[in-house]
Amino acid sequence: MKIVVITATLLLPSAALAVEAVEVNARDHSCAELTQIIRKDKAVFVRMGIGGRSFRYPPARCNLGDKYDTATVKDANGKMCRLDYECVYDPQSFYNRIPK
Repeated sequence: MKIVVITATLLLPSAALAVEAVEVNARDHSCAELTQIIRKDKAVFVRMGIGGRSFRYPPARCNLGDKYDTATVKDANGKMCRLDYECVYDPQSFYNRIPK
């Protein structure tokens, strides 16, 4: 019972600090607006055509097994924007290695 209480105490703060990602369509905003949305909302999923990418600000908030990177996105005006703070899968991460 003591272990359950300790585990619950350790897990609750991390769940409370989790940020829900806001979904944004890249073709509806300019480059400057996309940057402002990412910085304001802290966690944004930017739709680009069929798929999309996750951006988090600051980059230290990427999930375990992800790494910080930059991405190129086409905005509402057709201009190519270079956005920072992208969280992408990191195959070299300790969390993504399969134990043998």
